[in-house]
Amino acid sequence: MTQQVLALEESLGLRVLERGRGGTLLTTAGRALLPNARRVLEEFQSFCDQGASIATGPAGTYRLGVTPTLGPYLLPRILPAIHQRYAALKLYVREAAPRDLESGLASGEHDLILTPLPVGETNFNVAPLFEEPVLLVMSTEHRLATRDRVTREDLAGEPVLRLEEHHQFHQQIQQLCARLGAHVLREYEGTSLDTLRQMVVMGMGIAFLPALYALSETHGSLPLHVTSIFDEPVHRTHALVWRRSSPNGQLFQEIAGEIRSLVDRSLEGEVKTIDPESFGA
Repeated sequence: MTQQVLALEESLGLRVLERGRGGTLLTTAGRALLPNARRVLEEFQSFCDQGASIATGPAGTYRLGVTPTLGPYLLPRILPAIHQRYAALKLYVREAAPRDLESGLASGEHDLILTPLPVGETNFNVAPLFEEPVLLVMSTEHRLATRDRVTREDLAGEPVLRLEEHHQFHQQIQQLCARLGAHVLREYEGTSLDTLRQMVVMGMGIAFLPALYALSETHGSLPLHVTSIFDEPVHRTHALVWRRSSPNGQLFQEIAGEIRSLVDRSLEGEVKTIDPESFGA
């Protein structure tokens, strides 16, 4: 690799690396050339993947970013079938908060991401996948746990726990509580959905949890009551997102369709898949 870099520097007539005893750093010229270098590498990887795809079907390793509030509860339901469909394709999965996923996608750290909408970037292709209900969770000792249905009036002034600020789910619950007149407990914010659930079990407040998590983790003997707000349905919309400049857009669009089909079959009644043709109409 060192000889290749030296040959590149000789060909360009400039130094791209500053070499010293402590290691190497990019020169000013190297930093200026880095974005183009990344694009060249991406195109070359796409060239190799396309060649392999022509011979054996879609192939290669792609870096998939997912949110920690979705990935552990969705991926086990869809990845085995995707692997079976695309045997030579591998997905390297990393978890991060939505805003970190977006910045990582823009910088090339991820090839595609599974994230809640909306996304802030305009240079992305967005393939909507499904709507996931947001459920209301409370201790079985809570005064509302015996109600056949809970309405928005029941939640006025009710203390609500939520995730920390760097989660997009944090903002969604903030807006929901403002509509309901519920009281957000800012001094007690969960670092994860699990810690949020445990605080609910201890009676510190109620919480809103994503349906896939709630249905997966709150069943059994836990002293929790799971319901929804009768007159205020709440959901979050998930999408598969990639850069507009990505040469693998056709493959990613195909994977998005496969995810919709898998979700439709394995999660029927739990989430609602989205017809991309009618989305936003």
